[in-house]
Amino acid sequence: MNDLFTHQLKDIFYAEKRILGALPKMIDKASSPELKEGLRSHLEETKGHVVRLEQVFQMRGITPATVKCPAIDGIIEEAEDVSGDVDNAQVMDAAIAASAQAVEHYEITRYGTLIAWAKELGHPECADILGMTLSEEYAADDKLTKLAEERLNKQAA
Repeated sequence: MNDLFTHQLKDIFYAEKRILGALPKMIDKASSPELKEGLRSHLEETKGHVVRLEQVFQMRGITPATVKCPAIDGIIEEAEDVSGDVDNAQVMDAAIAASAQAVEHYEITRYGTLIAWAKELGHPECADILGMTLSEEYAADDKLTKLAEERLNKQAA
């Protein structure tokens, strides 16, 4: 279980670093000021997520490292494909919000699992740190949902 925990920690570390590279591209393609601001805010949060993961690695006596994560690669690749096929700015914003939510949902599942495993392995301090990030991921997803439902999807329709 320790090895599995470490593997998943490396997986989400890779994912967060990939997300750091993908968010600026999404921000550039977005036209909605609210969407741009939300993505910028989450970019800053994501930098903090990387720092927290480094803390968890250190608490476990592990050198921070990544393992390739085909799931996040696929989600990001799909987002890039979809946004490359859209000419209408409002439709682009709806597509970006949907893609960002797919990323959030992936992160939510990974962090939830890591928290459960950290607790099971007797590392509540790691679970607490990971829990801070999980809360931010849920909040980002909620903001994207509200923005999409209240504005972006209607403008795109």
